[in-house]
Amino acid sequence: MDYCTLVFGSFIALIFLYTLARICSRGSKKLPPGPSPWPIIGSLHLLGAKPHVSLASLAKIYGPIMSLKLGQINTVVISSSTIAKQVLKNQDQAFSTRFILDAVQAHNYCKFSIAWLPLDPQWRMLRRILNTTLLSSNRLDANQHLRSQKVKELIAYCEKCSQEGEAMEIGQAVFKTNLNLLSNTLFSKDLADPFSDSKIELKDVICSIMAEIGKPNLVDYFPILGKIDLQGIRRRMLIHFGKLSKFSDDLINERLEEKKRGDFERSDVLEALLSITEKDPRDMDHTRIKYMLLDLFAAGIDPTTTTLEWAMAEVLKNPEIMKKVQVELAEIIEKELPIEEADVSQLPFLQCIIKETLRMHPSAPLLLPRTVEQDVELCDYIIPKSSQVLINVWAIGRDSTFWEDPLVFKPERFLSLDLDIQGQNFEMIPFGDGRRMCPGLPLALRMLSVMLGSLLNSFNWKLEADIEPEELDMEEKFGITLAKARPLRAIPSPL
Repeated sequence: MDYCTLVFGSFIALIFLYTLARICSRGSKKLPPGPSPWPIIGSLHLLGAKPHVSLASLAKIYGPIMSLKLGQINTVVISSSTIAKQVLKNQDQAFSTRFILDAVQAHNYCKFSIAWLPLDPQWRMLRRILNTTLLSSNRLDANQHLRSQKVKELIAYCEKCSQEGEAMEIGQAVFKTNLNLLSNTLFSKDLADPFSDSKIELKDVICSIMAEIGKPNLVDYFPILGKIDLQGIRRRMLIHFGKLSKFSDDLINERLEEKKRGDFERSDVLEALLSITEKDPRDMDHTRIKYMLLDLFAAGIDPTTTTLEWAMAEVLKNPEIMKKVQVELAEIIEKELPIEEADVSQLPFLQCIIKETLRMHPSAPLLLPRTVEQDVELCDYIIPKSSQVLINVWAIGRDSTFWEDPLVFKPERFLSLDLDIQGQNFEMIPFGDGRRMCPGLPLALRMLSVMLGSLLNSFNWKLEADIEPEELDMEEKFGITLAKARPLRAIPSPL
């Protein structure tokens, strides 16, 4: 045996021993089960147009924790409440880092966004400022009059449609209500005419951003393609974020000009953020304000709008549910009046409808993806470093091992089921849980209950073109939020 052969043989032996040691150190731990990957593409071909549905079907074969090779990326999918609790609560710190999608790198959005930042001092500072200026209980209570006013404007628009006997696009009207509520809270001004049927560009921009982020993007699975942008997602995101960025810049600069002129000082969120900037520019500056506004517009309007549209669709599809909730409303509130937030606690069936809608149609079917910064043990499996981790909220809400008749819309199930949707019970986590839980949850729940209750207490509703309830199209359109594929149109009439 010559010297080269001896060295080569020793090298191979060392590799074998090292690999064996690694295997032994992990004992019986291994990757979660999953489909065998194809060359190059892995299991990308299995995602389809509705990844949340495809992944739920695969989970029935491979189990509630499974691994897939998506291109070059190891992906672990969680489809049960028990394992979701492990990830979001028991091992929250290990799974709290975001898997950064290529789409959110446009305009460096991920470097300033609360949704995508790592849990570092900047994130904690921004989250604290967001809570104190907008989302604390005291702030929400102080802004209740704004929400009440915007709901009354929504009802007035419905009254106009009712008098003319015209069908209205529910999602469009609700979007304007949410937009004007947010804009008044932030800037003390409306951004949309609540009595106009015309579309607004801002809605198209926000919906486009949510759709692009939600699209499966080849660059996320093949980072080597980053400079090519085969699907044009990054190019379109640059345009959409550019429009939203200019919009925010204009509003901030307009307020700064007002302050220079010594105009009347406002008591809105923008004023509070500018005051923080004046006191300590290290905590808040023009750039951080702009990106916080981008966060609020991108994530604060669309999810509430889509959930309300789904709730109205389910009520219209199930007339007996509409009658039942209207009876409850009539017992507590005078007919044809908007409801107030203080009334919601006396309306258990209305709350059940909201919960059942969030169970069957979670606004985010797959929670924003996470990653692990080192190998992590989970349920006797190893989650390799840099893996993408997805939690299929849609599948958890339809898990037949917990939910009876999971595919049937049955709000009354919650009358006897003490289930909290604010992160305490993992059988239903539409807003996530743990450090990454959606901060807008308290505001969303207030708006959903008041808007839905007011619409149902003020009018009877029927589908346009004499469509029968059982014929209503309930097809989904996948994105970062789960919208109806076809907008809901209905005709309001006096009670």
